[in-house]
This record gives sequence, structure tokens and C-alpha cells, in this order.
Amino acid sequence: MSNAVSGFSKLSKEEKINWIAQQYFSQPEVAVATLKQYWNSDTQLQQLHDEFIENTISNFYLPLGIAPNFLINDRYYSVPMVIEESSVVAAAAKSAKFWSTRGGFKATVINTEKIGQVHFLFSGEADKLQAFFRSVKPVLLNATESITKNMQKRGGGIVSLTLHDKTVDLPQYYQLHVTFETKDSMGANFINSCLEQLAKTLREEAQKYAEFSEAEKDITVVMSILSNFVPNCLVRAEVSCPVEDLAEKKIENPQLFAEKFIQAVRIAEIEPYRAVTHNKGIMNGVDAVVLATGNDFRAVEAGVHAYASKNGTYSSLSHAKIENGIFSFWMEIPLALGTVGGLTSLHPMVKMALEILGKPSAQELMQIVAVTGLAQNFAALRSLTTTGIQEGHMKMHLNNILNQYQATPEERKAITTHFQNHTVSHASVVELIENLRK
Repeated sequence: MSNAVSGFSKLSKEEKINWIAQQYFSQPEVAVATLKQYWNSDTQLQQLHDEFIENTISNFYLPLGIAPNFLINDRYYSVPMVIEESSVVAAAAKSAKFWSTRGGFKATVINTEKIGQVHFLFSGEADKLQAFFRSVKPVLLNATESITKNMQKRGGGIVSLTLHDKTVDLPQYYQLHVTFETKDSMGANFINSCLEQLAKTLREEAQKYAEFSEAEKDITVVMSILSNFVPNCLVRAEVSCPVEDLAEKKIENPQLFAEKFIQAVRIAEIEPYRAVTHNKGIMNGVDAVVLATGNDFRAVEAGVHAYASKNGTYSSLSHAKIENGIFSFWMEIPLALGTVGGLTSLHPMVKMALEILGKPSAQELMQIVAVTGLAQNFAALRSLTTTGIQEGHMKMHLNNILNQYQATPEERKAITTHFQNHTVSHASVVELIENLRK
């Protein structure tokens, strides 16, 4: 493509598709057919999907899988997971079954506080601004009443409102720092609406404040926005059992396994290069459930990784120990989730996923998501410290390669048999396919 396009958003869906096909594909008719192949045959349902975002041309599928046998706080769950990576759902299900016979997972919501900030510039004396804030704080809160009244009926709303002086870091920079309780809603729109009203009232009240000079009255609001760093919206997930109960087919010496497992966690606690991959494994489980339930996985990712760095160095989210003969494995992570509003009430598959989970509250969903992340981490560390991560993963990856090369049933049988006693790699699979086809 050599030229920019003008008015793309104003084109019809068909026109957008035809333009894309003509500009980027050597066989435009094949591209159009492929895009339309992924449309839903129910036109009303397809329109619903089209209107989730802008400039929609088709649907992009990801698999929805189920990891059963999760025993969480003495209740069984089958956990829906949306992810494209081989072995993740299988690993989660394997961990769930392992711990279901050893007391199951325990999960506790520690807090559900969310945060938003009004970022503004003030050119006068800090003490004068503090005095102004103390006098105007009730007015600021009253100004949000029309926005918060329905949330207050559900037990939520604004929890606290404080003024933060950040001028040491940036000249003239201050914040209105606001904490919220949003109950079963993730609350982004609610929080941002409250913040914008607080900013508007802050500017208006500054204009009327007699102690301010004309220059001081001119408060500059830079932006009003929620924070995805929610270190006080925390959930804890944990498992524990006597060390000897860890024994199974591939764990013949449970004491040695537990000690090696703990060393693997400690390495992730002190080595950022390992910690990033370690925590990515946790997020395989977390993100998959967050996606399935229509929540914002980008916000969750950003908040969780910020939390992993809260002590100044990026570190493991999970921890393990042996104490008095008991093996314990746990983590605390921040999760701002919702079960009402947004896609939760629009997307049919999201509604189905929440139904499978028993229509959980936001706090219950926090527990399920955290447990799935911990289960995923346990599965990865068990593989790493016993057979190695590639044994199970490459068996799953083998199926993807066979699909890529459209292997016949006879070829699949021969190849699967061969790799029962050989290491799977993409090159070795392709070589075997080519030899079988000669």
C-alpha cells in the first residue's frame, strides 16, 4: 500500500473488507471468503459482535476450554479458560485433580479497594492548597452524589479522598487520590465519571476561594483517570498438605520434590529473568479465566506485574515453604474484576462462562481466577523440577504441527507412535511427515 486511506471508518463493512482484500492480498476473493467464513450465521448476533469495537471486519476465534475438578473453599468448580497456548488447560486440570485429593485450594479476598486520581498543577503555596482542600472536600464529595447514589445502595461508592503533594517529583504537581468500592462491577466507567466530576468541581471551587490569588485560582487539571495498579484489591490463593502426601507416579521421593520445588520458587524470588517467565506461567491461568469472563486482561496484567515489582525489584508472585512437615504454596495478587456490566451482560459466551462458574460475585471470581493462576504455576514448577517442561508441552504441540501439515489419520498414528520414544521438535516432525509421504 502506497497511499493513506481517507474516511475508512465511514465505509460500510463490505466496503472495508473489499478495500483490505484489494490492498493487501494477491487473491482478494480468497481473503474476502476467509473473513466471511468466520462471521456468525445469526445476523443479529453478528451485529452484536460487530459493535463491540470499531472498524470490525470479522470475528477472531480463540478456543474456550474447561478445566474441571477445581476444589476451592470446599466447593467444586469447572473453570472456563480462553487461551491459544497448548497444554495450559491440561496443566490446570491436572493440578486441580492433584489438589482435589489433598484438601483442595483455599482462597481469601483480603481487600477490594480500587483507586483513581485527578492529576493537576497548582502554582501557589502548598499550605494554602491544603487549607483549600480541607474546606472544599465536603463540596467535592457532594458533587458526585448523583453518580454514586446507585453504587451506594449496593454498598459501594467513594471510600476516601485525599490530597497528595507530588512536587518533589514534578514541579507544581498534585493529586486528588480517591479510593473506591465498586462491588460486583469492575467499575472503570463509574470511577472515571466520579473523577471527572471531582476535577470539574475542584476548578470551580478554586475560582471562588478568596484566599487564592488570581494565578492560584487557575488550577490546571492534566487528566482524571482510574489506576490499574490496585495493590489493595488483593486475593490470596494457597494449597498445603503433609510432604509425604505429595507422592504420586512421577514424585517417588516427595521430600526431595518439595525441597527442589521450593528452590525453584526461591530462584524466581531473587532472579528477575526467571521471575518474568515464572509469573508469565501464573498469568497463563489468570488471563485465560479473565478473558472467558469478559474482564480486562490488559488491566489485570499491568496491575499484577506492577505488584510483582512493588519492593523495587521484579520478583515471583508465588511462594513456598516446608514447616513442621507441611508443604505450603501460595500467592497474593491484585485483581480488579467484575461480574456485572461491560461484556458480562452482552457477550453470550461470557454469560455462559459465568453460568458455568455458578454466577459468582466479583469476590468469588477473584478467588477462582487466583486459584487458576496458582494451579498453573504449580503444574509448571512440577514439570520443570521433574520431567522437564517440554515433555508435556511438545506432545500438545505435536498435534498443532500435524494440523498445520494436514496429516492423514494413518500419518497421525505412525507419527504419534514414533514420538512416544523420541523427542518432539518441529523439524523432526516435519522430516518424518516428508519421509512418510515419499
